[in-house]
Amino acid sequence: MGRDGERLPIEEIEPLRFVWCELTSLCNLACRHCYADSGPYGNHGTMTVLDWCCVLEEAAALGALDVQFIGGEPTLHPGLPALVRHALGLGLQVEVFSNLVKVREPLWETFQLPGVRLATSYYSPDPSEHDMVTGRHSHDQTLANIREAVQRNIPLRVGVIQVEDRQRARGAVDELKALGVAKVDFDVRRAVGRSARGMAPDVGQLCGHCADGSLAVSPNGEVWPCVFSRWLIIGNARECSLAELHVRAQPARTELASAFADRISRRCSPDDGGCTPAPCEPIITCSPQKGSSIAGAAQ
Repeated sequence: MGRDGERLPIEEIEPLRFVWCELTSLCNLACRHCYADSGPYGNHGTMTVLDWCCVLEEAAALGALDVQFIGGEPTLHPGLPALVRHALGLGLQVEVFSNLVKVREPLWETFQLPGVRLATSYYSPDPSEHDMVTGRHSHDQTLANIREAVQRNIPLRVGVIQVEDRQRARGAVDELKALGVAKVDFDVRRAVGRSARGMAPDVGQLCGHCADGSLAVSPNGEVWPCVFSRWLIIGNARECSLAELHVRAQPARTELASAFADRISRRCSPDDGGCTPAPCEPIITCSPQKGSSIAGAAQ
């Protein structure tokens, strides 16, 4: 807002740099810490492929450099390949955040397009511990497809999240590095979504960069500052333009920036890695990398 309360014109607001497109709440897993509370009971929402194309076009026009397709499980959305190509055609860098449980050959071809990166989550070298977190027998499939992505030279980022005390998450980090995964992030479970377990939304669970020129769009078109701040609904992408929503987000960003300034003593560099809902610590990365680098969120 301006000093007298009027809405700032878009040219006076930090450019939009990064957009999460949460294509679906449908997922073939039921992870106990899922921030989106997605699972087999989810759906693709009311956003059509045309709606998503409009979001991508508006994001590019606003100066966005990166987009992440996320879910739920984005590979379950039939429009994913076309949306990836549309984003690339607009000059956007693309990251697809998938659980990598099931990847068909046409999707591998999509993931190998120049400008596309993959991200996934992995929890333990012990299959039973990994599957305890995901709620399904998924360890072997995810690990096999991590190997496949490395073999195909697809840029890959893996987030390891400590969900249970007895989980060998640090062993997962070592295993991934031994497999040749160049980018491995580590975090602990945050009280967001399914992990909140009835707790009220808390800005303390956010990473500290929700105010930094990003927007997230849900399967039903709801827009938030980021995928973790889901209680801060700015508007709906099916009802107004992304430019208008970018302007509307400014008061929420200002409030978040103030809260983060009080809470975080060290701001992580944007070059550190993917976004995780955590205070900054030496091993935890907390900002979407923008431009030609990685942009993402740890699920």
